[in-house]
Amino acid sequence: MSQSHRLPQGGLIDRAKPVSFAFDGKRLDGYAGDTLASALVANGVKLVARSFKYHRPRGILTAGFEEPNALVELRSGARREPNVRATTAELFEGLEARSQNRWPSLAFDLMAVNQLASPAFVAGFYYKTFMWPAALWEKLYEPLIRRAAGLGRAADAADPDSYEKATAYCDVLVIGAGPAGLAAALAAGRSGARVILADDDFLMGGRLNAQRFEIDGNSSSSFASSIVAELRSLPEVTLLPRTTITGVHDGGVYGALERVSDHLATPAPHQPRQRFWRIVAKRAVLATGAIERPIPFGNNDLPGVMLAGAVSAYLNRFGAAPGKRAVVYANNDDAAKTVGDLVAAGCEVAAVIDARGDAPALHEAARACGATLVFGRTVARAYGFQEVSGVEVSGPKGDSFNVPCDLVAVSGGWSPAIQLTNHLNGRPKWDERLAAFLPGVTPPGMIVVGSANGEYGLRDAFVTGARAGAEAADSCGFSGPGFQTPRLLPEPEEAYGDGPWRPTIKRGKAFVDFQNDVTVADVELSAREGFRSVEHLKRYTTLGMATDQGKTSNVIGLALMAEITGKSIPDTGVTMNRPPYTPVAIGALGGAHRHKEFKPTRLPPSHFWAEEQGAVFVETGQWMRAAYFPRTGETDWLQIATREINTVRSKVGVYDASTLGKIDIQGPDAATLLDKVYVNAFASLGVGKARYGLMLREDGMAMDDGTTTRLGENHYYMTTTTANAAGVMRHLEFCKQWLWPELDVHMTSVTDQWAQYAIAGPRSRDVVAALVDDGFDVSNEALPYMGATELTVCGGVKARLFRLSFSGELAYELAVPARYGDAMIRAIVKAGEPFGICPYGAEALAIMRIEKGHAAGPELNGMTTGADLGMGRMMSKKKDFIGRAMAGREGLADSARPVLVGFRPVDRSARLRSGAHFLPKGAGNEAANDEGYMTSTAYSPSNGHWIGLGFLSRGSERMGEIVRAYDPVRAGDIEVEVVSPVFVDPEGARLRA
Repeated sequence: MSQSHRLPQGGLIDRAKPVSFAFDGKRLDGYAGDTLASALVANGVKLVARSFKYHRPRGILTAGFEEPNALVELRSGARREPNVRATTAELFEGLEARSQNRWPSLAFDLMAVNQLASPAFVAGFYYKTFMWPAALWEKLYEPLIRRAAGLGRAADAADPDSYEKATAYCDVLVIGAGPAGLAAALAAGRSGARVILADDDFLMGGRLNAQRFEIDGNSSSSFASSIVAELRSLPEVTLLPRTTITGVHDGGVYGALERVSDHLATPAPHQPRQRFWRIVAKRAVLATGAIERPIPFGNNDLPGVMLAGAVSAYLNRFGAAPGKRAVVYANNDDAAKTVGDLVAAGCEVAAVIDARGDAPALHEAARACGATLVFGRTVARAYGFQEVSGVEVSGPKGDSFNVPCDLVAVSGGWSPAIQLTNHLNGRPKWDERLAAFLPGVTPPGMIVVGSANGEYGLRDAFVTGARAGAEAADSCGFSGPGFQTPRLLPEPEEAYGDGPWRPTIKRGKAFVDFQNDVTVADVELSAREGFRSVEHLKRYTTLGMATDQGKTSNVIGLALMAEITGKSIPDTGVTMNRPPYTPVAIGALGGAHRHKEFKPTRLPPSHFWAEEQGAVFVETGQWMRAAYFPRTGETDWLQIATREINTVRSKVGVYDASTLGKIDIQGPDAATLLDKVYVNAFASLGVGKARYGLMLREDGMAMDDGTTTRLGENHYYMTTTTANAAGVMRHLEFCKQWLWPELDVHMTSVTDQWAQYAIAGPRSRDVVAALVDDGFDVSNEALPYMGATELTVCGGVKARLFRLSFSGELAYELAVPARYGDAMIRAIVKAGEPFGICPYGAEALAIMRIEKGHAAGPELNGMTTGADLGMGRMMSKKKDFIGRAMAGREGLADSARPVLVGFRPVDRSARLRSGAHFLPKGAGNEAANDEGYMTSTAYSPSNGHWIGLGFLSRGSERMGEIVRAYDPVRAGDIEVEVVSPVFVDPEGARLRA
C-alpha cells in the first residue's frame, strides 16, 4: 500500500529524501516536503479520524490550517501532543502519529454506536437530557460526559522542551506569503524599510505552490521561489516561515507563534520548540488569502469528500492523488482549475456538477476532459461505508441518479480570511456579489489585500499587494522601485459563488461544522427553539467553536439561519473573532517562565553577604529574604529571633528593607494624584517629610499601606508592601491613564534601583552618624521622626536617609543606588560593631511589628476597611479619594463590625494561634456566636509571653474584657484579654528619641 497514490512525477516534495513514519502503528513512507496529511493521501489512507460526538468516520477535508477533521496525536511519552492538524504537521523521520477519539481502533470504533442515538444527541441535548431527575446529574450524567468529553490525550510527564518569547520591531509587517504577501514584502523590502514577512506554512508561496500557472515563462512555484530568494538577500527583510500571526493588539502590536522545531523529532541543542513573538509594527499588510467553503449535503463528511482547492494542492504541491475517479461539485468557476489538475494528474473525472445554471468556464473544463456535465442540480448525498464510493445527484423535480467515485471535490465558494481584522472590534461587511464577508473597519495601520479583501484574481493579488507594500513603506519614510506585475497564463477564474446553503437532503446527515458534528438539522432546530441570534446559535449548537473556530463553517451556518428566518445575512449578523487565530500552546505563552523561572527569584542587595553570615532564607513572593541569622549554639528559630529582637531593642540592628515596593512619582500634579489614591492628605506634606498612607480599593476595602516622602516640590517617593508592589503600580497607572488622564504626573517603579537598609535601635543614630559624610546633621532636631533628607555617605555616595520605624525603636532607613548595596551592608555592620550591631531577619521583623500593632498582610487581606484597622480618623472628610463612597456603606460603617485590637492570654504561659475565633465566655461553640478571629500571633520577647492581633466585634469598646480564643482545628480553647494592639512603647517615646 506504500505510496500507492503518489504521482509518478511532479510536486514540490524532495523525492531524493524518503521519510519513514507510522500512523496508528503501521509503518508508511513519504518524502521530505510532505505534510502528514499529504503523506497519508499518497499512501491511500482516507480514514484518519472519528468525529467528536457521533464517532463517524472522517477523512482529510482541507490542506491547511483550517482543517476540522484530521486531528491526530503526534509523538509519544513526554512529547505527546494531541489535536495536531495533520494538514500542517511536517513529516520527519520516525514521526509517530495516532488517530484520536476511537476505541478499540480507528476502523472498528465501538463508540460509533452514538450514531444510533443521534436523534437524542441533537443541538442542546445536554441542556435537556440531564435536567431530570436531578439526582442523576452527579451520579450518572456528569461522570459519563466527563469520560466522553475531549479529544486526544495530553502528555502525562513534564514537557522536556523549552519555549521562548521575543520582541521584534519593524516598519512593515506582511501577514501571509501568498502572491499578494510576496508582492507586498518585495515592494516594501526594496525600499529599504524593515520588513517582517510571516507565514504559517513552511514553504512560502501560498497558492503559487498549490496551483498551476505560468508566470513570466516559469511555473508559479518557481516564481514564488525566486521572490523568496530575493527577499532573503535583502538585509532589512526578516522571513518567518512556520509562523502564525495569532492576534492584533493595541498600539500596532501583533502576537505571533513561530514553530521553531515542531518539524523535528527533537529540538536542536539550545533551540526552543516554539517561540512566541511580540511584533511591534508601524504598518501591516494583511494577505491571509481566503478559505474555501464546503457545501452541505447528505453524508458530506465521508472520507474522500474534500475541498476542491485542497485536491489541487495535494496534486500539484505534493504529487499525491486523493482519488482515482472524481466528481467535482461546485457553485463557482474556480473549481475549473481542479478539474484541469485532476486530468493533468491522470485521474478520471466522472462528473462535473454545477449547482448553478449554465456557467461557461466550469462547463468548458468538463467538456475538455470528457466528463459528464450536470448543471442546475445538486448532490443529495454521498454514499459509502468508511469512505465515499459514489454520490446521488438530485434534480429539481425529485429525479436522481448515482455516480460512482472515490473522491468528491467540493467548492462552495471562498471566504476571505479576515479574522485578524476583527480583533480590535472591527465589524466585517457582507458582499452580496461575492457571497462573503469582507473587512470593515480595520485595525490602525493595516491594509488588506488580495483574496483577503475579496480580490480573488491572481493579477489582482499581485497588483494590490505591491501597491500596499509600497504605500506602507512610503508612510514610514521609504521609497523604492516597487514590484512589477508579471505576465500570467492562464488568467484564474472567479472564485465566488452563491449557495446552495440548504439543498434537498434525501438521506444522511448534512454537516455544517465538521469538527463539532453540527448539521443543517441542528441549525433548523436552533431556529425553531428560539436560538436565532448568531451568538445563541453558536453556543446552542457549538457551531464555530474548537480548534478551527468555524473557519470552514461559520458563513454556511449564518446563511442557513438567514434563510430559515427569512432575513438577509447582514441582518442575521456575524459572530466576532478573538485571538488567538489558531491554537497556541500554553508553553509558548509562558516562554521561559516555568519551574523556578515561572517567577524568577529576586535577590536583595545584601543576599551574598547574608549567605556569608549563614543566614537561613525564606521565599517571600518573588524575593529570597533572610529569615534569621543563627549563631553557634543556637538551634531554634525562635531563640535566634528573640536574640535579634533583644539586640534591636537594647542596642542596634540592621535589616535589608530593599524588597519593599518603591515608586518614584514626579510632576506638577503628583500631589493631586496622591490625594486621590490615599485616604489621607499628601498635598500638605512638606518637602523633606514622610507620611504614612492607606489606600483603599474602589469597594472601600483596604488595598495597601506604606510611607510616601516628599523629596521636592513635585517629587515623591512611595513605598509599598513587598507583596503588593506590582499591584499598587498597576493601580496608579490605571488611575493616571484611565480615571484622570488630564493629570501631569509620571511614575516609575524603582524597587530594583535602590538598596534600602533599616538601622533600628537606641544606638542607631550613632551608626548612621558614622556613615554619613561630614557636614550632614542627623540629630533629632535636624532630622526628626518622619523626616527625610538627601545626603552622601562613605565618602561621596549619594544616598537618601529616612527617619522611619517599623520596629517601634529609634530607626532610620538608608537608601543607596543598588550597585552599592553589597558594599553598604558591609559598611553598616562595620560602623555598628562598636555599638553591638547585629543583622536581623524577617522573623524578628514580623514579631516586632506585632509588638507595635502594625497591620500587615494578615490584616490587609482584602476584607478589611480603614475603620476596621483603627484608621477611621485618618480618612479625610475634606477631600474625595478612591473607595470613600463605598467605605461608607451601611454594612461597612456598622459599629458592630470587628475592629483591630490586641490580645494576650489570661494564662501567660498559654500559646496563641492565628485563625482562632473569638467567642464570648460561656457561649456555645457555634458560628452564631462568632465575634471575630485572630490574624497574627507571636511570642513577644519584650513582654515575655505570647501576644496577638485580631478583629473583634466592637473591640475598641471592650478593653480588659475576657473572651475565648476557640481553635477547633488544633483543639485550642483559651481565655484571652482584650488589650491595645500596641504592646511595646505605646506612647512612641522610643521612636521619637
